[in-house]
Amino acid sequence: MIKTITRRKIIETGIKSSLLFPLLGQTIISCASKKGKNEITDTGPRTKLKILILGGTSFLGPHQISYALSRGHAVSTFTRGKTVSTVYKELFNDVEQLIGDRENDLTALEKGYWDVVIDNSGRKVDWTKRSAELLKDRSELYLYTSSTGVYYPYLGKDIDEKTALVLKEPANIIDEEEQGEYSYGVMKANSELEAIKAFGPERAIIVRPTYMIGPADELDRFIHWPIRLAKGGEVMVPGKIDDPVQYIDVRDVAEWMIRLAENKTTGIFNAVGPKITQTMPEFVELAQQAFDVEHTLIRIDDYDFLKFHKVSYLIPWIPAEGNNYGSARINNQEAINAGLTCRAIKDSVKDIYEWWYSDALTDQRRAMYEQNPESVLMREKAIIQAWRDVKKMR
Repeated sequence: MIKTITRRKIIETGIKSSLLFPLLGQTIISCASKKGKNEITDTGPRTKLKILILGGTSFLGPHQISYALSRGHAVSTFTRGKTVSTVYKELFNDVEQLIGDRENDLTALEKGYWDVVIDNSGRKVDWTKRSAELLKDRSELYLYTSSTGVYYPYLGKDIDEKTALVLKEPANIIDEEEQGEYSYGVMKANSELEAIKAFGPERAIIVRPTYMIGPADELDRFIHWPIRLAKGGEVMVPGKIDDPVQYIDVRDVAEWMIRLAENKTTGIFNAVGPKITQTMPEFVELAQQAFDVEHTLIRIDDYDFLKFHKVSYLIPWIPAEGNNYGSARINNQEAINAGLTCRAIKDSVKDIYEWWYSDALTDQRRAMYEQNPESVLMREKAIIQAWRDVKKMR
């Protein structure tokens, strides 16, 4: 559900917020507007906003800054002053840069008023709690950048914002990867709670992105596809023919977040694309259109074979089984109703490729990925040949 709020006395609302604290996993507002859900559109900035971004120099933040400045808003960032963005570097001259540390130095945030705080760097529950408490009387809105990781384990077929979340890590988890998934999801879920507790549901925006792709990604989880598809030839496509995939361009998330703030649209939203259901084979068919080269798609649908050859995931593909069965079955209707748009995957792939081979990155950075003997990129030919050998014996 979506609610658009009007400006109100921040101090009064902050006092009342603890009385309105909802159960996490339920939609935190109700529709108070006569406007139909599907009528929410990009109406442009109504007034110039003062935006504070906690973080802002890594992946999501620079795209938020670019879009916000283009719409006439004023932006401040709060960082440790150590990370230099690989995109929009020149725009940071127009940004107020506050320096501190969310672990132990929030001094730079003790004065000032902002219309919205966007918390991109809430990687500890205590960080979110302290910053939200500190700013609740000096900002109208608090937008917490969460993750669909809050739904782990992904056991359902249609996971939406009302799905109950795990707020405590199970005991005696042996698998290290599973432990990491639980730890991250529980941290994000409890951080959401702290943001809502401090600001109240009518002043909190929770955005849960799925795997974000786009220029400036430091994790290199998606870069396999732009590099590989640009080369053409035989391309391995892992997964069963009906394995679903979900992803979202970071720019679509960034721009939508700014519009949510402009329209004062509060609530909990799954920032998930594409707009309609897509399978892994369909994803590759569309993504390859970014390049004018010939491809022969080699589909490998045997999970055991893929795991044996250390292809446990190739984002956006993850084996749709066990605790990850529903990881790409997350409902995005609330976000679409609230104005989230999804650009064509071929455009995302092309833009990522151009960023990867631009002056924004060094040859050394590219080589670390492209020449890594453990990468699927380097092992693909051998895997395809092994697959052919297995099929001959069947």
